[in-house]
Amino acid sequence: MLFDTTIFGPIRSRRLGVSLGINLLPQRGKICSFDCIYCECGLNKDGREDTTLPTREQVRAALEEKLVAYKNAGGEPIDTFTFAGNGEPTLHPEFKEIVLDTQKLRNQYYPDAKISVLTNAWQLDKPSVMEGLLQVDNAILKLDSAIPETLLKMNRPVSPTFSMETLVEQMTSFRGECIIQTMFLRGAGVDNTTSAEIEAWLNALKRIQPSLVQLYSINRKVPIEGLEHVSEAELNAIASQVKEIGIRTLVTP
Repeated sequence: MLFDTTIFGPIRSRRLGVSLGINLLPQRGKICSFDCIYCECGLNKDGREDTTLPTREQVRAALEEKLVAYKNAGGEPIDTFTFAGNGEPTLHPEFKEIVLDTQKLRNQYYPDAKISVLTNAWQLDKPSVMEGLLQVDNAILKLDSAIPETLLKMNRPVSPTFSMETLVEQMTSFRGECIIQTMFLRGAGVDNTTSAEIEAWLNALKRIQPSLVQLYSINRKVPIEGLEHVSEAELNAIASQVKEIGIRTLVTP
């Protein structure tokens, strides 16, 4: 499912509460530096109809228009402004500047709300992206596996220079001021719930030292057949191991 507007919602997020979405990608297409087998927006090859990015001014204007209308309608308070949508938000060339615009509008209309970004973290080597992410309240970084072979099957990075070590090292740059989000699943030749997977993942978390780890599994239609949901009991068992190394967790089955 693709988001057909630049601003969408608010929706009630399992992890973030009342969330107003900001889509910096095309309205009828998908652009991403990963091609995850479970992505609710579909696979990259199926999202080529539209490659037009909204401009910084279009995003700002659409966001303010939505906020004015929503506030006038008496909608419940927004908990978070969430950069998500049809792919990887940090690919937008004006990502940092749009974050700063969003901060100003947040402060004007919903000053108690947070700003969150869902990102695969592969653009952290770009100074402007890192600067933008350091401005938000919740930098939510994807880490579905710490074993390269599994991540390549599950997330399918587009870049031929992708490196697991580089990814984890870049995540340590936040010095703990980040959230790690992990999708657990089985099927299609992938299982990131094995003891070897969990051990490697925990070792990566020890290096990154995030403020929170969000664990979840499939609850929507996915583009690859044969993927299996991981039960709440299993997620809680994995979460308990994270807690043992001193990191908070949030399980959303």
